[in-house]
Amino acid sequence: MLKVKDLHAGVDDKMILKGIDLCINPGEIHAIMGRNGSGKSTLSNLISGKDGYAITNGDILYKNESILDWSIERRALAGIFMSFQYPVVMPGVNNTYFLKAALNAKLKDAGKKELNAAEFLKLVKKKLIDLDMDTSYLQRAVNEGFSGGEKKRNEILQMLTLEPELAIMDETDSGLDIDALKIIADGVNKYRNANRSFLVITHYQRLLRYIEPDVVHVLIDGKFVRSGGKELALELEEKGYQWLEH
Repeated sequence: MLKVKDLHAGVDDKMILKGIDLCINPGEIHAIMGRNGSGKSTLSNLISGKDGYAITNGDILYKNESILDWSIERRALAGIFMSFQYPVVMPGVNNTYFLKAALNAKLKDAGKKELNAAEFLKLVKKKLIDLDMDTSYLQRAVNEGFSGGEKKRNEILQMLTLEPELAIMDETDSGLDIDALKIIADGVNKYRNANRSFLVITHYQRLLRYIEPDVVHVLIDGKFVRSGGKELALELEEKGYQWLEH
């Protein structure tokens, strides 16, 4: 599904990633844990196609094809989705229009029939039920006036609607209370199957209590210093990161 090979990248003259190797197979959930400034968001931004970074070595492969020269739009249409720590507000653009346009763009790109309004509403209402969200969300502008928890739920609604094959969750748990965290985790767990992969980026172990990762990677100063199973996340919660910094 996704392979990152010896990736070195930075901003201006500052090197942030210093040789990242990562392989995510279909159906797997990988978690990346690390302190602020360790390079977690840089890696997720590079996979999703955000501008502003200089890649000095290495490659990113999606379904065995290099995507370094792909636009954000092309990556999204190919099935890569990113949930942000601070979701973007879109005043004047309601959720129904935004979601329907995004889904139909993906269907059109895949050579499939686009959904009309009635078909789309039938689909999205099922997704709302899964996330315990009211239908009033559909009439609201994208993330405008939303609480932190509502914004995160709205992003998971986007994910469930667009059905990406690779979902990147960049600190989606940031600022969530335990109830919102459980609802989002439940949405991810319902969506998980043998063909869909996740990259979950987080500071803390608490999200991983509800979304069980196959592999946990620890990122320190732009390098993976340890990889293991879910027990590694528990060890980090108990000991912190300092024991891995030597």
